[in-house]
Amino acid sequence: MRAEHSRAYDVSVTTPQSVEHDFGWALGTVMRSYMNAADLAVGGVPGGPRGYQVLSAAAKGEPRSQLALAQHLGVDRTVMTYLLDDLEREGLVERRPDPADRRARRVILTAAGTERLCDLERRLHTAEEQVLGPLDPDEREVLRRMLHRLATKSGTHVGDLCSVAEDIRRA
Repeated sequence: MRAEHSRAYDVSVTTPQSVEHDFGWALGTVMRSYMNAADLAVGGVPGGPRGYQVLSAAAKGEPRSQLALAQHLGVDRTVMTYLLDDLEREGLVERRPDPADRRARRVILTAAGTERLCDLERRLHTAEEQVLGPLDPDEREVLRRMLHRLATKSGTHVGDLCSVAEDIRRA
């Protein structure tokens, strides 16, 4: 009976023609390519991708406190303290007392931090363009819009992109 069942099973229905036609393979390959290029782009900043996220959030001015920033980025507050120590030592951010609550510290981007962030954003844009190189400019824009829609409407949106990247690397 088992032999009859296996003969009746149509392998072609569930087996892709080749791995290149598999959505997961394609998405993973593009993601790994982007992560490698992005790691090189932000590798010089203390904390790498997390350091970049801190600089980017500080540039926007929100969240205002060190604790709120840690929560917003999904970083343990102790890890955030060490990361901010490193960024402050490099002269990229300053921690100042919050006028509304002296117990809290606000993370402020310095002029050097702003300059470094602009450089990092240019590098990340270059990395993105390398990954998207096989597409023409119109296709790149369509892909960006579609990915953004998927990321924000799929119900799987997460706040800590570094954790997502680390999960992908472990997989």
